Amino acid sequence: HFFEDILADKVVLLFQYNVTGHSFEHAGEGASRLKATLQRLGLHPQIVRRVAIATYEAEMNLIIYTEGGSIRVRVEPNEIFVVVKDSGPGIPDIEKVLQPGYSTAPEWVRELGFGAGMGLCNINRCATKMDLRSTVGKGTQLSIRISIEDEVNSESS
Repeated sequence: HFFEDILADKVVLLFQYNVTGHSFEHAGEGASRLKATLQRLGLHPQIVRRVAIATYEAEMNLIIYTEGGSIRVRVEPNEIFVVVKDSGPGIPDIEKVLQPGYSTAPEWVRELGFGAGMGLCNINRCATKMDLRSTVGKGTQLSIRISIEDEVNSESS
């Protein structure tokens, strides 16, 4: 494990991926790059999988619904924090968008095979904790926490 080789009182790795809205030709690139990076760090495959799925779903939401935004990832020895931010259009009803199958995706997005209304549900399933905050006309912030210790502890039991 990468962190075991570092001699410091606190170790934090930061990664940022910028996402351009409506750029389907680059869809998933940030999530793929993050996945490769986490694999190189030697993180448990299940943790890498959970982070990759959550980040991909969030990246697709940025591409489908916004002009773009950022995905910031903070990797610590016991947890991974992902913060996804955009600057609009915002979500009017957060409770509704968290319901499985609920989608506001336009028809042309659905024709591309996206917009089934499962993205946020998939993120929540992968996360140890998820928080979604949004202001209409100002933007959205999605925070995802994935505990690395959960996977390590479940394997040792």
